[in-house]
Amino acid sequence: MKIYKYLQDVIKTKGAAYLVLLDPDKLNENKLTKFVEVCGSSGVDGFLIGGSLMINGDIGSFTTRLKSITNLPAIIFPGAVNQVTHQADGLLYLSVISGRNAEHLIGKHVLAAPLIKEAGIEVLSTGYIIVESGKVTTAQYMSGSFPMPRNKPEIAAATALAAEYMGMKFIYLEAGSGAELSVPDEMVKAVSSYCSIPVIVGGGIRSANVARDKVKNGAGIIVTGNFFEDESNWHMIKNFASAVHIKEPLEV
Repeated sequence: MKIYKYLQDVIKTKGAAYLVLLDPDKLNENKLTKFVEVCGSSGVDGFLIGGSLMINGDIGSFTTRLKSITNLPAIIFPGAVNQVTHQADGLLYLSVISGRNAEHLIGKHVLAAPLIKEAGIEVLSTGYIIVESGKVTTAQYMSGSFPMPRNKPEIAAATALAAEYMGMKFIYLEAGSGAELSVPDEMVKAVSSYCSIPVIVGGGIRSANVARDKVKNGAGIIVTGNFFEDESNWHMIKNFASAVHIKEPLEV
């Protein structure tokens, strides 16, 4: 499966793609099976796998298990250099373009490149913009980067355009796991209208209406994660998928 083409096709057909982030540290095998089944029957288009810290989870065995229970693509969303496995379908090759920490612009990439080549998985170069979200998030803290001011959509747009000109395939606007505030719609609109590559938006999205607003403002891919770590919220996954897939008719 060619992930880049798959995501492009989903965006074209459904209006936007809906991915769910899985953290190997937070989903045991029994819970994973049940959750993935719910996602599959609810219209989720694929999974991101990873975490800023991976203390107990093993990304290789986790991805193997995931691939045994679903045909949906599994894409690594790496929080560290060692989060690479040949079991995955692809990997977001993240460059934290909102910051000026050289380690996360190119340094870690040099260390990861041979591992990725050996794994033989598809690489999706992604400009990663951490956006101010009301509190210090794990992504911000671990990357040692200042977040993009949420009231400066023009800076985000110019930064994203620079990433596109550098050959990146996606822009990821990230509020952060458990963010108090999601990425402002004005910023999503500014970036998506200024760039011709798909815009991914994640962090702080806790309702289907918020997800749809991001898509209406130009987001091509919506990511949720932390919100669905609570099993009592699983019944809402279908609503999120329907909200993201704006070209599909809503069920009455």
